[in-house]
Amino acid sequence: MRQLFAFFIPLGLSASLVTISHVIINSTLARSASPETIIASYAIGLSMLGIIERPAILLRQTCSALVRDRTSFKAMTNVAVCLLIGMFAAGLMISYSPAGELLFLRLFGVDDSMLQSIIDVYRVLMFVSIFSGIRCLYHGIIISNMRTKWLTIGMVVRLAAMYLVSLYYIHTGNVTSGQVGAVIFLVGMAIEAAVSYIEGSRLARSLPLKKEGHEIEKTGQIFQFYRPLLLSSLIAVIVGPAINAMLGKTSDIELAIASFAIAASLTQLVTSFFSYMHQIVLNFYRKDSALAVRFVMLCGFIPTLLIGILAYTGVGPWFMEHVMGVNERLMEASLHTLRVFMFLALIFPWLDFCNGIVMLRGQTKIMLFSQSANVAVTLTGLILCVLNAPAWNGMIGALAQSLGLAAELAVVAFAIRAQSPGISRGAGTTL
Repeated sequence: MRQLFAFFIPLGLSASLVTISHVIINSTLARSASPETIIASYAIGLSMLGIIERPAILLRQTCSALVRDRTSFKAMTNVAVCLLIGMFAAGLMISYSPAGELLFLRLFGVDDSMLQSIIDVYRVLMFVSIFSGIRCLYHGIIISNMRTKWLTIGMVVRLAAMYLVSLYYIHTGNVTSGQVGAVIFLVGMAIEAAVSYIEGSRLARSLPLKKEGHEIEKTGQIFQFYRPLLLSSLIAVIVGPAINAMLGKTSDIELAIASFAIAASLTQLVTSFFSYMHQIVLNFYRKDSALAVRFVMLCGFIPTLLIGILAYTGVGPWFMEHVMGVNERLMEASLHTLRVFMFLALIFPWLDFCNGIVMLRGQTKIMLFSQSANVAVTLTGLILCVLNAPAWNGMIGALAQSLGLAAELAVVAFAIRAQSPGISRGAGTTL
């Protein structure tokens, strides 16, 4: 159990520290002469990055699950190179062709006056996705070799670099556009990618040329595992815009959207620490499945407990007032929404654990069905709540998202139970 905690805690810390990156950037942009406009242009560019970067993030799970020797790492690298070329091509198209203008104008609904500043931001952020892909590829090697402290080290170095660049812009008075935030983010991501590459490439060279019994040899085998992960993540993109759109039909639109955003950010802050539960399965389940299950039993209720403390004690109001600067009316609505999010916090670790079992078996196609169930139930919940209880405001989004996650867990759990003998075969032989 000590080994599991030594493996897991650095992963959780690195995930939690990501939120500090955005704090550094937003606090820097807030020093500008027109902070609302500049922060908005950066935020919209960052939203586009979130869509384009999704395929890169999945390299971490894929590499961790499938790479055990230099042969499989070479196949994994071929997939990563193809993916990075595609992401770079998409970035060029968005940044320098009319397609990008249409996406920002139609998909994000931005004003013509902000369009050029948003495109300028994205022209920098497009390089962030490339370094993110490199980082995630080598994260997979680092995680599967139990060297998770390097993820925390890389994140700490990244934050230090971002803070120094932030200080430079502030002290020179050059915070004049959203591009400043993009440059700070790019510097941090490039440095984190360099740290991951140095340690990850060293570990990759130490792998055997061909591990006995490991059947991953070809690029096609990697794609067969990776493709369902990618498609399911693209399906999930629908949820965020759908929630915001439906909250726009509640009885108090501004209060609904703001309270949901605040409660969701706090929930994300708590649950992000537990977002690597699937790695416990990928790296320990075959060695000792009972120990892995005891680990999730021990940690699985902590997110709900922490959200409960924020929602039902004085800790939450104090944090919202003194750290987030929230007024009393918005605070009350956010607390109500946060209480509903306790349900999501309860489900999240167990879903991530079950997804780890699915990845360990190489049965990632299941995630297409589970993610589709999530989206269908979320949309249904949104519509029913808006029609029957529009005064619930932000709680509508929290309830719908929680029910969607519960549906996703139900589908995954059913599939695992129906195919339980497959766990002994492993990812390599079930592709």
